[in-house]
Amino acid sequence: MIRSASLVLILLSLPAFALADGMSLEQIARLQQVGETAVSPDGRMVAFTRSVPRDLADDEDGSAWSELHLIDADGNEFGYVTGAVNVGNIGWLPDSSAITFVAKRDDDEHSTLYRIPVKGGEARSIVSVGEGVVDYSIAPDGKRVALVASKPEDEAVEERREKGFDAVIFEEQWRPRQLFIGQLDGGTEPEAVAIDGSVQGVNWSPDGDRLAVRVTPRQLVDDTLMFQRIRIISPEGEILGRIDNPGKLADVAWSDDGEHLAFIATETIKDTRPGRLMVAGKNGGEWAHLMEGLEGHVIDVDWDGDRIVFLSHEGVESRVGSIEPDGSDQRTLLERPALAVADVEVAGGRTVVTASTPEHPREIYQREDGSDGARRLTDSNPWLAEVELARQEVVTYEARDGLEIQGLLVWPLDYDEGQRYPLILAVHGGPESHYSNGWLTSYNLPAQHAAAEGYVMFYPNYRGSTGRGVEFALLSQGRPAQEEFDDLVDGVDHLIERGLVDGERVGITGGSYGGYASAWGATYYSDRFAAAVMNVGLSDKIAMLGTSDIPQELYEVHYRTWPWEDWELYRQASPIRHVENAKTPILILHGDADPRVDPTQSRILYRYLTLQEDPPPVRLVLYPGEGHGNQRAASRWDYSLRLMRWMDHYLKGEGGEPPPHELDYGPFE
Repeated sequence: MIRSASLVLILLSLPAFALADGMSLEQIARLQQVGETAVSPDGRMVAFTRSVPRDLADDEDGSAWSELHLIDADGNEFGYVTGAVNVGNIGWLPDSSAITFVAKRDDDEHSTLYRIPVKGGEARSIVSVGEGVVDYSIAPDGKRVALVASKPEDEAVEERREKGFDAVIFEEQWRPRQLFIGQLDGGTEPEAVAIDGSVQGVNWSPDGDRLAVRVTPRQLVDDTLMFQRIRIISPEGEILGRIDNPGKLADVAWSDDGEHLAFIATETIKDTRPGRLMVAGKNGGEWAHLMEGLEGHVIDVDWDGDRIVFLSHEGVESRVGSIEPDGSDQRTLLERPALAVADVEVAGGRTVVTASTPEHPREIYQREDGSDGARRLTDSNPWLAEVELARQEVVTYEARDGLEIQGLLVWPLDYDEGQRYPLILAVHGGPESHYSNGWLTSYNLPAQHAAAEGYVMFYPNYRGSTGRGVEFALLSQGRPAQEEFDDLVDGVDHLIERGLVDGERVGITGGSYGGYASAWGATYYSDRFAAAVMNVGLSDKIAMLGTSDIPQELYEVHYRTWPWEDWELYRQASPIRHVENAKTPILILHGDADPRVDPTQSRILYRYLTLQEDPPPVRLVLYPGEGHGNQRAASRWDYSLRLMRWMDHYLKGEGGEPPPHELDYGPFE
């Protein structure tokens, strides 16, 4: 579908169900939101992707579609590539005449780079290479493009596999990603550029004479997470410089004049998340840390002329600011309470952000010149204006050792003064993550639906969370399941003391590290929780390190010791060590293809609990083909139903034996 009018798209996207007080799980399943954004070089237009969940009543099951849309110079929205599509890596030609994107369409064998003219017309394939384009950067002359793609499999290996010789040699059969330079007119085959290691991303300098390439030793997850380094090369492959940043690396951005390179990284390999703003010269070498002591984490970076524009998350709020490359003259450009900014982009003098609020998921906002305000440009869910939403509040409380902890509280929709309510404690993963004061509702943490059903939901940023500076994030590292999880219980006690929560009806849930916390709540802290729902969580710290795809990250950043150096630390921090305490009914959910937290983590907890003399109610649900979090619409819908039914049964209902395992899938069955 090309250039369909925005009004038609909005009408077609309205959910086919009656709106009522509060939010339903079905409404959550249909929520759309903005994904990527790209401002045209002349600053007049904004291209963006929109995530559109599949409608299980009509569509084949799968992950959400990703559509391409455009906001033109007059502020009108048009759909450019919509429907059953998956568009990503969007960008622009230097003259702003066409949007570029990566997709696998029609008869494409692999992911391909496309262009679509903004004045109308069909999308046209530019180039594909290797096993498919995973990243690209267009030269400022608009004639060449740098491409990143995996090295094709050897034909002999493929032929042997077809004959049944398909043995998997663990962590030895990886193929590197390569850098290629091609022509945008597609006249010749792209040529490989020799680089040691595996290429993860590329940024062409505005000068056109060099590229910043992010490289890892191997194409393994641990390497991509911990050992990305920056190499400065010529288009012909000559090494011009290098930046040997330690630890994790995030965004990289050239200055408009090509003289500086800003990047988000860590200062030591022990930092939990890249959140420090660095800048180096165009030849790499030494770098400067521009905002030492920031009580927050830098999330995104761009340039506006000769100034760096950055996005930082500070506590539960967000700030867009700018700073000189020498670290002087820092200014705040946009800072609005309850506007949770996810990324920032600047082009042609225009600053655009994607952000959510407690009233809506991620949308596009434009910073208004000369002020710290922002104007909303998109509305992906116009029907949300008719849904009554619960109040959201920033909460600060003191942990038992005096440390100040922040969190976000979603009140019951029909709150009555003096009444105590059941609580669902929502624990984030990571732990190098945090909740921001924006939209908190999702398939696995359905805050607004829970509020409509008479629950309190609380989202604490316990010690070890990001958003409050490096020192705060490091507080829990090397001390798993100690003070960090005490902070959770202290938050519950704070809400009980406020007279809001019934301490006998407290549930806990979360995914990944939040799933670990849920297992801890159901075992070590079983006397405090009446229900638990554990998602892709861990239960055995020893086996976790041995089966995960990130052992170096776990050691360097989180554990700080190997199991054989401190067996007791690992044992005591494992929920299975405390199963004899367990009385909490626990629902365990896991994707059976999870490479990060192996599904055996859920199986072993289930088995140990069921083997107790007086076992608590326990159920294990595995999702075929799902990884570290559900992506398919059917798996998400199943998850939402099971989560709420478990909490209802044990926090509001009769309890006892688990509810029946069969589900009524309602409108999607």
